[in-house]
Amino acid sequence: MKRTTGSALLMLVAACTIGMAQSKHVPNLEFQSLTGSKEKIGDLRGSISVVNFWATWCGPCRQEFPMLSGLVRKYQGKVRFISISVDNDPTSRKQRAKIEEFLTEQKPSMEIWVGADLDALQRCGLGEVLPGTMILDANGQVISRVEGQAHEEDITGPIDWVLNGEQGPEPAVAVKRY
Repeated sequence: MKRTTGSALLMLVAACTIGMAQSKHVPNLEFQSLTGSKEKIGDLRGSISVVNFWATWCGPCRQEFPMLSGLVRKYQGKVRFISISVDNDPTSRKQRAKIEEFLTEQKPSMEIWVGADLDALQRCGLGEVLPGTMILDANGQVISRVEGQAHEEDITGPIDWVLNGEQGPEPAVAVKRY
């Protein structure tokens, strides 16, 4: 009996370890820039990046955008900020007009990509809650994920940790704000 219990415990520990390692992985999903060029998550390697998912119909997304734009200015030249729309069919004229109206209102100072959906959020480990945000290190590994409307410290804490050579306590891997 002890051998079976020990084997089961070893398998559980191995499964948890594999799960933890996968939690830092981000699939190389493809989106489009507003100009129509293809953009991939994997292309962010080489820079610390904040990847934010949003939608025009999302109230918390509207509230979060000004904070993100402020952080773009704060970390200019050190961190890349990308916001990806989860609006349905961004190629349709009607939907594209909603996205353009949203962006005109918000005046974001970050890169905007389109073409995401809730499946993309799930594949990135962000569940089905908007907004959703990932902070990636220069190797493309997830430092932290925020499900829901991020607080400034949810973003600045992981960024500062990476910029300071990963000194001090490691930031929370996942933050839920809903």
